Parts: sequence; C-alpha cells; structure tokens
Amino acid sequence: MQFAGEDLPMLNYSDDDPDQDFERLDGDPMEALAVWRAECDRSREIVANTPSLDATGIQFRTRQPISLRRIIVHMLAEYARHNGHADLLRERIDGATGF
Repeated sequence: MQFAGEDLPMLNYSDDDPDQDFERLDGDPMEALAVWRAECDRSREIVANTPSLDATGIQFRTRQPISLRRIIVHMLAEYARHNGHADLLRERIDGATGF
C-alpha cells in the first residue's frame, strides 16, 4: 500500500517473481529483521503524522483508495493470524497449551 504520497518500490516483490517473499529462503535473517524494524518505524511515523484514520492511501494491487483505518485493521488481522500460526508450531514442538 502506498501512503503519505510516497512512491516506493515493493520489497520482496517483482512482476517476474511475485511470490518471492513466500518462496525464497535465502538471505540474511538479521538483515530481514532490520528491514522489518525499519518498515515498522516508518509506518509508526506515518500514523503519528496523519491527522485522521479516514485519510487515504493507494492500495498497490487495485490502485484504489484505502483508508488508514482499513490498513491498520488489516495489519492487526495479519499479525493475529501469523501469531496464531507460530503458536500452533510452538505447541507441536513443546506440547504446552494454554496459559
């Protein structure tokens, strides 16, 4: 998604290899973590400097407007889903469930 008027390239995506963010396992994990942290920092900065959750950016795939509110709800859902996946994997490893 493009927000704050920035025209940025997609990380880990190209028309030639659109699924590389899911299929490629090469690379340095520490570098990937640093990139993720920098992206999170920039996202927090954009949210802090946006006066309204109703402000819009452009969704990359559809090129349609999307509100900051919708972006935040989407990210919360994505993190919840992936944390659930990680929890299932952890349960398979250590057998612990619940609190």
